[in-house]
Amino acid sequence: MTDAVHPLAVAVWQAASTPRDVDANLAALDAVAARAAADGAHLLITPEMYVSGYNIGESMAGIAARQPLERVRRIAERHRIAIIAGGPELLDPAEADPTEVDPTEADPTETTPANGDPGPPVANAAWFIDDTGEVLARHRKIQLFGELDRDLFVAGDAPLTIAEFRGHRIAMLICFDVEFPETVRAAALAGVDLVAVPTAQMEPYGFVNEHVIRVRAWENSVYVAYANQHGPDGELRYVGRSVIADPFGAHVAQADPSGEALIFGDVDRVARERARRQNPYLDEVRTALFRSGERT
Repeated sequence: MTDAVHPLAVAVWQAASTPRDVDANLAALDAVAARAAADGAHLLITPEMYVSGYNIGESMAGIAARQPLERVRRIAERHRIAIIAGGPELLDPAEADPTEVDPTEADPTETTPANGDPGPPVANAAWFIDDTGEVLARHRKIQLFGELDRDLFVAGDAPLTIAEFRGHRIAMLICFDVEFPETVRAAALAGVDLVAVPTAQMEPYGFVNEHVIRVRAWENSVYVAYANQHGPDGELRYVGRSVIADPFGAHVAQADPSGEALIFGDVDRVARERARRQNPYLDEVRTALFRSGERT
């Protein structure tokens, strides 16, 4: 049984996508979902862009058009385990530009590939699929990192994506999103228990895995689960070191820098509330001082 007073068992999968090979990636995901479920996990988190591969250039839109994340739903239902899976999501053009901004005034680094042809808009997405195969929430990466992200993806505009699952509130962020303190603080103020982060963290940024994630957990009294790719991907090299951090800032579980790994941790509402009593940041921050134009 899992509800607000019973822990949620989380599995974080550190894996290396096979670039452009959705079938191979989904076959591996199917196998690890069976393993995680057999080991008692309620929720499995994959790395960023796991389903398609991340550094795949112009192939991204074509793969997104095949709706690969839809196929994850059958895996979740078959093994009776919830899955947060990272992959490309093809957007309706209206979603990419909901305000119909004049293209002469738009920021091309956010929406247009380097070749000047915007093509079909694609989001760097993570879907939360429950253990019946229902899609509970979709998060689109809001903080695009570097030319690779900006050449391939349209930034999301929802600062907070939260799903309710088995009595727990779970926020989704993707990679660079979690490195901004505002995102996790907003999630904490919304009462989440867990921040789930598919990522493709690369060299030379391993300090994020080692230090930033546990700080985000501690300063906001939440659990943070960070699922990374590992190994080489073209000119990139992912740092592994997937991690689950608890609200006290401790690493509950951590993977090695290289190699596939499946790590486990429990999200315990009672422990989170105890951490918040010990560390009163959320209660004592003088928010009004930081609101633009306000004085106290």
